[in-house]
Amino acid sequence: MKLLILGGTKFLGRHLTEAALERGDEVTLFNRGRSNAEIYPDVEKIRGDRDGGLEALRGRRWDAVVDTSGYVPRVVRASAELLADAVDFYAFVSSMSVYADYSKPNDEDAPVARLEDESVEEVTGETYGALKALCEHAAEEALPGRVLSVRAGLIVGPYDPTPRFPYWTARVARGGEVLAPAKPEREIQLIDARDLAAWILKMADERRVGVFNACGPDYELTMGRFLEECREVSRSDASFTWASDEFLLEKGVEPWSEMPLWFPESEEKYRYFLRVNCERAISAGLTFRALSDTIRDTLAWQASGEAPPKKDGVRIPNQALTPERERELLDEWNKRNNNDASGRELVSKTD
Repeated sequence: MKLLILGGTKFLGRHLTEAALERGDEVTLFNRGRSNAEIYPDVEKIRGDRDGGLEALRGRRWDAVVDTSGYVPRVVRASAELLADAVDFYAFVSSMSVYADYSKPNDEDAPVARLEDESVEEVTGETYGALKALCEHAAEEALPGRVLSVRAGLIVGPYDPTPRFPYWTARVARGGEVLAPAKPEREIQLIDARDLAAWILKMADERRVGVFNACGPDYELTMGRFLEECREVSRSDASFTWASDEFLLEKGVEPWSEMPLWFPESEEKYRYFLRVNCERAISAGLTFRALSDTIRDTLAWQASGEAPPKKDGVRIPNQALTPERERELLDEWNKRNNNDASGRELVSKTD
């Protein structure tokens, strides 16, 4: 098909571009040319700005568009309205962060977050989910019955610009004693960007519209199993010290950012943040590669020179725990465990 991608050179957009080209689709990329502008030299690139610079798209026609770069409702509405007569299908990449709370597993009918002032355009941790929900609404208003809203979960794999999944692959590969957030049986969700890209293209082929939570895997994945697979794939000597929520919070460890993939159980609002119901997307053909493949390919990417810079010989994304900070926390946790007069088991180590 003739496919327009708004973005297409960073993370998910890059995997979409590669998957579409491999299928033989005719791909056009629309972006500002500021990120990886040199890649895909044989692909048509239209330069412009989504915020006030869309004119270069006018008068063209594509079968489908995938919007990977929409965060502000006004900007998404402008793109969708301009393309209303240019495409048959509009896939908007939203987020599972749209939901109002996560005190229970959410399906697609659960309430979404709201902004008191819907004119707000600053994207922050507090506004991101509500803005994405408004973006979904803006796209649907402009192209009624032609929009696929993909509420993506934690997207991982090569090209990942965040410190979430890549922190753990790099850290476990480095080996030694690894600080991990208890409990090892805590469930998590994630999806390889390549699986998400392939499914979005499949949905475009079939013109499947509506709202879908899109994450995985299709089995119960725990933090312990994830870290064990990281160790097995990297063949490191890592051992895991599982520190309690109470300790990590007391020491000022920032959930999710400084300690990736962790929200303390005391934060009821986020208890099921990584346990959203994705049965609708799975029933619509969403499939998942082996977690070991995602870990292996992420490690290869981190070793390639494209990933964030090295520190002490290890590629570690910004914003997550530094080796020095982790060592301080481990020493304090182990000291408390060894001197605990009550005899309670405060730490669990897996070798």
